[in-house]
Amino acid sequence: MSQRFPRRESFALAAGAAALAAPPVLAAEPEVTLRLHQFLPLTSFVPAHILTPWITAVEEASQGRVRIQHYPSMQLGGKPTNLIDQVTDGVVDIVWTLPGYTPGRFPRTEVMELPFLVAEAEAASAALWELAQAEMVDTDFRDIHLLGTWVHGPGVIHANKPVRAISDFEGLKLRGPSRVTTNLLEHFGATAVEMPVPAVPEALSHGTIDGALLPWEVSASLRIGELVHHHTQFAGPSIYTASFILAMNKDRYAALDPDLQAAIDSVSGVEFSAQAGHLQQAEDIPSRQAAMDLGNEIITIPAEDTSIWKDASQPVIDAWVAEMEENGVPGEELLTSARALIEKHSF
Repeated sequence: MSQRFPRRESFALAAGAAALAAPPVLAAEPEVTLRLHQFLPLTSFVPAHILTPWITAVEEASQGRVRIQHYPSMQLGGKPTNLIDQVTDGVVDIVWTLPGYTPGRFPRTEVMELPFLVAEAEAASAALWELAQAEMVDTDFRDIHLLGTWVHGPGVIHANKPVRAISDFEGLKLRGPSRVTTNLLEHFGATAVEMPVPAVPEALSHGTIDGALLPWEVSASLRIGELVHHHTQFAGPSIYTASFILAMNKDRYAALDPDLQAAIDSVSGVEFSAQAGHLQQAEDIPSRQAAMDLGNEIITIPAEDTSIWKDASQPVIDAWVAEMEENGVPGEELLTSARALIEKHSF
């Protein structure tokens, strides 16, 4: 697809044209110091290539008046599932996390995680940001200030036995990242285990699970290819994707001077979200190659067969829509809007 948003190696360019023309003069001492907390090691792809460059972009856009301290791997305590409470309660200022780690708290974001909806992370990420601005900032995200919302690349089934057909799920214990994906796994006959991504390698090595749904991008840093040797991907829309948010404590953001708010917002939002999705999916390529170099089996479900899987997953989609409607959330409208926005940004 042709790109609406320019491709970049990092977000260092996102501070704007002026920052590109001449490096900004940074303040000797920051006026504001913010703490960003997240669950992956600093060397993992998202912290290294999305979050760290974003921090640099914020500091440059604010001319050093804002500094951001980055705490990876839950260094400030708690579990990944606690991150949302940490930012809403003001324990930290900014978090990067998955809404799916707190099931039921962000029901509208689940629409982008429905099966066989997303093929291109960049388009879906821009769509999710736009949908969030229209439908979620006053509902799901009313207690936080959104800085970015995106999805990773197509989800992959990594397992200790080949998965070529839906019947192959029978008897497998598989990790799912969210409520939607665990519902899908159960529907397909697997035993679903919901857990944050940092717990996956240990669970695989101990035999607690037989495999996991993960994007290619994070599989290499977790050494998934050394723990299981079969990987199932899909031509076209994938079996799942997961949503991410970069979010700030609402009161902390409101207390900033308007020009500092503007500096942060200038390197956040829809372009940041779309580029984050693009970068994550681009990293799928070397991570997939790493599994191939290990001699692992890469199974690709062809497009003509993907429709079988999609049709089989329809009851999960229907059940999600019905549940949303019962809870006063316009599920069908959200799904229609998500599809339309993905198409809008896929050109």
